[in-house]
Amino acid sequence: MEILSLLAHGFAIALTPTNLTYCFLGSFIGTAIGVLPGLGPPATIALLLPITYGIPPTSAVILLAGIFYGAMYGGSTTSILLNIPGEAASVVTCLDGYQMARQGRAGAALAVSAVGSFIAGTVSVVGLMLLAPPLAAFALRFGAPEYFALLVLGLMMVGYLGGGSMTKGLMMAVLGLLLGMVGLDPIMGSPRFTYGVFKLAEGFEFVLVAMGLFGIGEVLVNVERRVAPEVLKTQIRGLLASREEWRAASLPLARGSLLGFFVGVLPGGGAIISSFVAYAVEKKLSRHPERFGRGAIEGVAGPESANNAAATSSFVPLLTLGIPGNASIALIFAALLIHGIRPGPLLVSEQPAVFWGLIASMYIGNVMLLILNFPLIRLWVRLLEVPYRILAPLIVVFVLVGAYSVNNSVFDVGTTVVFGALGYALRKLDFEPAPLVLAMILGPQLEAALRRSLIYSHGDLLVFFQRPIAATLMALAVLVLLSPVLRWGLERKLRELVEPVAPRD
Repeated sequence: MEILSLLAHGFAIALTPTNLTYCFLGSFIGTAIGVLPGLGPPATIALLLPITYGIPPTSAVILLAGIFYGAMYGGSTTSILLNIPGEAASVVTCLDGYQMARQGRAGAALAVSAVGSFIAGTVSVVGLMLLAPPLAAFALRFGAPEYFALLVLGLMMVGYLGGGSMTKGLMMAVLGLLLGMVGLDPIMGSPRFTYGVFKLAEGFEFVLVAMGLFGIGEVLVNVERRVAPEVLKTQIRGLLASREEWRAASLPLARGSLLGFFVGVLPGGGAIISSFVAYAVEKKLSRHPERFGRGAIEGVAGPESANNAAATSSFVPLLTLGIPGNASIALIFAALLIHGIRPGPLLVSEQPAVFWGLIASMYIGNVMLLILNFPLIRLWVRLLEVPYRILAPLIVVFVLVGAYSVNNSVFDVGTTVVFGALGYALRKLDFEPAPLVLAMILGPQLEAALRRSLIYSHGDLLVFFQRPIAATLMALAVLVLLSPVLRWGLERKLRELVEPVAPRD
């Protein structure tokens, strides 16, 4: 009953005209960003961070969260109609969604995608509402050693954000840790890595780094490889699937929702991994796996519900432990810090308006997205026809104006441009900037927890292994670090077992 009363309080906050407007704007902008390939939620949230300075913290997090989960909805539209994933998590939807559109079943694919996204998002919000408070209460038992071990585990998981190579992901994480150390020592007050530049004594503004890496960096890459989309000339018939299609999609929707929720909770999990896993599960369980890739409704229902559920559940580690699991969540983490709110175990008790207002806004946002998705489909398709040579300069101007507005400093503009060039170079070398961003956020917290632990233990490093929770988390971190080696050894052993024994002469 207490949860229901707190949720009612959250709805009272979310249904105020101001927060309702920000929820609608976030959902609308997120859908549009999901439609447009090449921009994505991290870049958009980075661009809008300076705007959130002047609005209340609850409104700011409602706006940015709406952009994040709204992009999951929008990405499916272009995946189905154009075979272009507007958002990375919608890549799998192209496989069967576009084939359904070619067969004249675009309406059914869009309907199942939209309803599945709504159901999955709602299920995930319920899970977030029920899981976050007890998890936050458990995390209150953490001292500095436990928190350090948790952050180490989070950084190891960040390595999986580096694309196909965990080594590259960890390299980016180390670079992020170094960038996070620039400025004044938090205990001694002495300058570090400033090289005599006075402005660097303040450290790198996270907003500037994010806007450069995700804003300018994305634009430079997309200008180089931009290909005009070919809109499929198909008639979008009634947006209602047949009874047989709904029956076929029902179990994949349920499985995708649950799978996406649990994958999204893991740091480094997220919508992309959950959609691929959901597709593989549905193909494995199907009685007719040969239909996948040729227009199977299950191939749309499973991944779409999984990526939307994961988008919402990725707020669990942020709100309860203070650990962002992906680049978009890291930027929302930064927005809360800008407003003087520290995500973590104390957020639920100290900032109930922010926590429960966000939960309630997610319910409302899911309804808004369901209503928005159908009537605006043709508008989103028209949006794709805007030449990128027009969009790109507008995005760059918006980034530079936003960078200047942070501190009214030309130095900040230069910093943003430098990190934009760095973001472009990293992508050309197949390095993902997301681990860098996450490590830069977690680095100062990691250092503070380490130093508090060593002060508490008088310099004894065994403090991280003598306390049960800290020791368990450190063991998990070691397993994650060694997982590529363990996987390689397991695969080699399986190959030896499978390969036929050569006949002896």
